[in-house]
Amino acid sequence: MSKQAADFSQGSVRGAVLRMAAPMTLAQLINILYNIVDRVFIGQIPVTGRLELTGLGLCLPIISIIMGFANLCGVGGGSLFSIHRGEGDDDECRAILGNSFALLILLGVAVTAVLLTLREPLLWLFGASEDTFGYANDYLTIYLCGTLFVMISLGMNPFINAQGFATIGMLTVALGAAINLILDPILIFLYGMGVRGAALATIIAQGCSALWVLRFLTAKTTPHRLTLAGLRLKARRVQRIFALGLSGFFMNLTNSLVQIVCNATLQTTGGDLYVGVMTVVNSLREVIFLFAQGLNNGAQPVMGYNYGARLYGRVRQTIRFSVSCTVGYAVCVWLVTMLLPGQLIRIFNGEEALIEAGIPAMRIYFCMFLFMSLQIAGQTVFTALGRSKNAVFFSLFRKAIINAPLTVLLAHWMGSTGVFTAEAISQFVGGLACFTTMCLTVYRPLSRLEDGEALPIHRHHLPQRHV
Repeated sequence: MSKQAADFSQGSVRGAVLRMAAPMTLAQLINILYNIVDRVFIGQIPVTGRLELTGLGLCLPIISIIMGFANLCGVGGGSLFSIHRGEGDDDECRAILGNSFALLILLGVAVTAVLLTLREPLLWLFGASEDTFGYANDYLTIYLCGTLFVMISLGMNPFINAQGFATIGMLTVALGAAINLILDPILIFLYGMGVRGAALATIIAQGCSALWVLRFLTAKTTPHRLTLAGLRLKARRVQRIFALGLSGFFMNLTNSLVQIVCNATLQTTGGDLYVGVMTVVNSLREVIFLFAQGLNNGAQPVMGYNYGARLYGRVRQTIRFSVSCTVGYAVCVWLVTMLLPGQLIRIFNGEEALIEAGIPAMRIYFCMFLFMSLQIAGQTVFTALGRSKNAVFFSLFRKAIINAPLTVLLAHWMGSTGVFTAEAISQFVGGLACFTTMCLTVYRPLSRLEDGEALPIHRHHLPQRHV
């Protein structure tokens, strides 16, 4: 089939964003199914379900770290790719694609070796107990064997989306999710493998997704395809990929840090029950966040392309549209989580003790989601336009500087409730700070530029045009 990369400089900005966002949001939803479906099935295992679910939850910080390394190359390379595609620099686009793939392979091998070696002490550090360690260790050992599959499928899919093929990008994760959905009940229940079956189903599914991505990106009909020549690493190019990817990397890394601190603190203040509550809340957070992230992921290549083409009016239109949709969605989420927390928790586990503890925790955790949505929108603009320093700072600011210390401090004062309160405070402060900074340093300066005009300010924050 003949394929032609999308031209985001033409037609309606709103239409371009929605055409990208719809399949990318669905892709995000399907991608979350990899882990969410595992947790739903595991939570229904008779007798040991809650403990096995808690054990899987202890693995989430490590899984988040792996996804962070995939984002380091995928988000950074994809954003840089979009800017150069807008400039019409096809040679650099192919080089960025190849360098990103080579980096994913190198990092994947290194991450697998390190985490397999350190997995046992890490799980104890993250809040494992005698009752949950065995389940966590079984799941993680198998999952880590598929790290390369995860890195390739997550890290290379942005290059499909950046060329305008969001539907094909969606099919990348749809294929894996369908396989995972089929294999989970077979391996977990029919073969009685429990968490081991869930992990095995996940890595088989990710392997299929990785093969799909590589098949598309190496096809002769793909406009910007992966070639052997592009794999040759160049230090300056790698530096630029990492600079833009650090935002996504630190977002995952700080999420992991906070999960570690939360699990360890909750193990001390509330035991396995509250670690289980946090596992459920984090699972719901992944589903809730994905629609906002999917919309903004759809807007990101449109912003980057038009910025590279110096069509600043279209960049501003994209920002306004993505922000308004994100905020509207956040209001709906707030209403649902405040009114129906018990029903949402029962999706994962029906134990009354878990539901009773989880309802107030969930209401506290999501009470400031409106401000969190502003951070998602602001981060997207910074990343899309190459403002790597801003993107990295706000990734660290909310989680590492505000959330993690507050979790420990408030837990001493409020017990387990303090852990969830710390998240709400960090959403309010971090989201407001990020969005305000974006408006003052990006949106307003862009409004003073005419289309086609060279940028007179802030040039040192951005990836240099072809040198």
